[in-house]
Amino acid sequence: MAPTDWLSSWRTPLLLLLLILTFCFSSESASTTPFPKDLEAINVVNSEQSYQYPGFQGLLQDNDTLRLGLDFQRMLRINHMLYIAARSAHAQTHLISRSVLVLPVFQKLTWKSKDVSKCTVRGKNRDECYNYVKVLVPRNDETLFACGTNAFNPTCRNYKMMSMEQVGEEVVGQARCPFESGQSNVGLFAGGDFYSATMTDFLASDAVIYRSLGEGRPVLRTVKYDSKWLREPHFLHAIDYGNYVYFFLSEIAVEYTALGKVVFSRVARVCKNDNGGSPRVLERYWTSFLKARLNCSVPGDSFFYFDVLQSLTNVLQINQRPAVVGVFTTQANSIPGSAVCAFYMDDIEKVFNGKFKEQRTSDSSWTPVPDEQVPRPRPGTCAGDGPAADYKSSVQFPDETLTFIKSYPLMDEAVPSVNDRPCFTRTSSRSKLTQIVVDVSAGPYKDRTVMFLGSDDGRVLKVLASTHPSDSFGSKLLEDIDVYNPSKCNVQGQEDRRVLGLELDKDHHALFVAFSSCVIRVPLSRCTQHGACKKSCLASRDPYCIWLRTGSCANMAPGFKAGFEQDIEGDQSFQPDSCHGKINLALYCLNNGVRRFPDMDQRAAANVHYTLLIACVLVAFFLGAILSGFLVSCYCSRSAAHRARRLGKDPEASLPHALSLRSLAKLNGLLDGQPKSLSQADGELSGLPTPDSTPELPIKNMKALRHHHTSTLPRDGLPKRPDAPPQNSTSSSSSSSSSSSNNPTSSTSIPSSSSSSSSTPLQQQVIPERPGVSGVSVTRHHSQRHALIKMGSGGGAVPRHHSFNQRGTHSTNSESQRPSITSTCLTRQHSYSEGPHAQRAAVVRRTVSLKPQVPPKPLFLPNTAASPVTEAGKYNY
Repeated sequence: MAPTDWLSSWRTPLLLLLLILTFCFSSESASTTPFPKDLEAINVVNSEQSYQYPGFQGLLQDNDTLRLGLDFQRMLRINHMLYIAARSAHAQTHLISRSVLVLPVFQKLTWKSKDVSKCTVRGKNRDECYNYVKVLVPRNDETLFACGTNAFNPTCRNYKMMSMEQVGEEVVGQARCPFESGQSNVGLFAGGDFYSATMTDFLASDAVIYRSLGEGRPVLRTVKYDSKWLREPHFLHAIDYGNYVYFFLSEIAVEYTALGKVVFSRVARVCKNDNGGSPRVLERYWTSFLKARLNCSVPGDSFFYFDVLQSLTNVLQINQRPAVVGVFTTQANSIPGSAVCAFYMDDIEKVFNGKFKEQRTSDSSWTPVPDEQVPRPRPGTCAGDGPAADYKSSVQFPDETLTFIKSYPLMDEAVPSVNDRPCFTRTSSRSKLTQIVVDVSAGPYKDRTVMFLGSDDGRVLKVLASTHPSDSFGSKLLEDIDVYNPSKCNVQGQEDRRVLGLELDKDHHALFVAFSSCVIRVPLSRCTQHGACKKSCLASRDPYCIWLRTGSCANMAPGFKAGFEQDIEGDQSFQPDSCHGKINLALYCLNNGVRRFPDMDQRAAANVHYTLLIACVLVAFFLGAILSGFLVSCYCSRSAAHRARRLGKDPEASLPHALSLRSLAKLNGLLDGQPKSLSQADGELSGLPTPDSTPELPIKNMKALRHHHTSTLPRDGLPKRPDAPPQNSTSSSSSSSSSSSNNPTSSTSIPSSSSSSSSTPLQQQVIPERPGVSGVSVTRHHSQRHALIKMGSGGGAVPRHHSFNQRGTHSTNSESQRPSITSTCLTRQHSYSEGPHAQRAAVVRRTVSLKPQVPPKPLFLPNTAASPVTEAGKYNY
């Protein structure tokens, strides 16, 4: 094989390989950011360290508390006091004390239910018939507003903050507090009105967003039993911001009912000056209620959504813009995963000013409402503001606007998260995040954002968040703290490790972590444990830790501006002796749990990217394929050269199978244009095989047949077996066969069952009885496409596929040398013209076949009317 031929044959695979490699490397650079990996904690605080943190277990003098535990419900920090609401009580503790093992109780209040007997009559368990304090919010600067389930009879009270004395009479808590402790609720005071979101009935079938206790404002609520407004909601947070009160919740999505009960996170808002609708439409209902979806997802070709909201902060400043930060998780029956997303308040406002979403029929999909179908003033706006500035009250809104907002409270677009991606994700752990609290002014310069995330396995994650897209560093998991203390939080050997609340006390450098049966006070940092190890102190990346010039690591205190060092982003490099030798560093690591230093992060970052690994595998595969193809090509070329050398020695070696009759005729000169004499044709045609051996006889055996004796065949074209009995025929063809056997030059006739050319494929063929000349007389219909070859006294039929010119020849001195041979008739599948056909003589010597006497398959099936076949498909020999 020439080099150019080899290159041309492998040019296409090489180009294909080049294209694949180009695609692999270009896709790596042009593809979207891969799914974020879970961060590994720089420092892990185990339970042995957290065992010494102080905690609150409730009123241990109460027998119910000893038997059932604390049953934590709410936690509120006001000034230097922490208020804890639980079952049948709420307590007030000092926040200043830090060095004690138990949080001191400054004030305690027991509020037990008097309706236990009524609760048991309703079919509830006696352990459920307690007063669970579900609402604990400040009403003003001096008064606390508290509501409890009161044994499935919600009741509310007012208390003084300092003395915990009740003020005024009890208030009915229905629509302000749930009936059961397991039901969700939120509440706040805004503009003198109490806004609440909860269940209003004993069966928890009517969810409501409710406004009450105001002066000069009517009581308003959401439309009852309307799934377009609320559908099995779980209320999580409420915020007073601007002219609106925002409610954050998760509910079953009405726009995705075909996918089952899919939970979406929502933000809903109402105007604080809403007075309800007209007497005709939405009277005593909200006229400004709107809701939109919160989109917390990982971007890509297919978005990965964290749909279920678990906890949310108040309005914070993120990148100098007001925003809220929340913890989201995946669906309950999905792969466990959690994420933290932030949302700008102006992005929320932008969505509420966008398009509405509608469903025209119950079977159609949800689509945006065209702008021309939105009435004026725009539904959802506050009276006297913006498009509704001409209306002093919502009661004056047109019925068209009120009817529209009643039918289409859902917005079409979803609220995007900050940077369109979560700022922290955790998907490799089976546990989920449940609570969040954020410090947006951490560090000595108050420019760092630190998030504390509680999980359902009793741990708190301390994360240095990267919220700006131009930050030179990503989010870092500073600490993984095992807070749950079984000795303080277990109740009768049972543990509930789910974090139910987080409260940040930055002034006292503390974080309060609430479980079902205890509240643990955790310091914000553990800087003093680094001791005199500068490398360990700075490598912690903790904004709350600073390295002092005095040679110690200390907690950052307010007022520090200079005289310290920090390395939050990991820019500094340290000398090996900065920790006074490797021994001190090793002892520190042993005493303080597992630590992960930046050099480990560098080694982890040095891992090969998975896309590069896939590209290397593909390259190896194609190189192996090319090498294999090259070896096979060389072997085939060598085999072809070997066969060519053998053909040079034996030209017939390359013909292992029998050739067609035309090929045999060409080899023996049967189809030459010039006529040959009988003596000359004798040598050339003596190698023509017998009909029974023609299909299978190799060409190399033709030389061995040149000097055999001649043999004749019966005129039916089939060889006779020696032991076959003679045939008895009663037809006229029997006598014709006898006469033909005696006279080899006699005429032979092929019978036909019908004289019509359309009914039979063959017409009668007659060979004239001229002893000296072998002529062929062919009579056919012009549409006939079958052919026969008659050789000897009994001709065999062989189909032909190529045409040739028939020319007649006369043999000379043939009768004196051997018996005359009957003419050979060759036919073809191409159509013949109606004119006379030229004839060609052929002399064929019949030789004895070397093939065993096995009856061959018939090549021509004559018509059954004149055929010697006795049965269908069978011949008698």
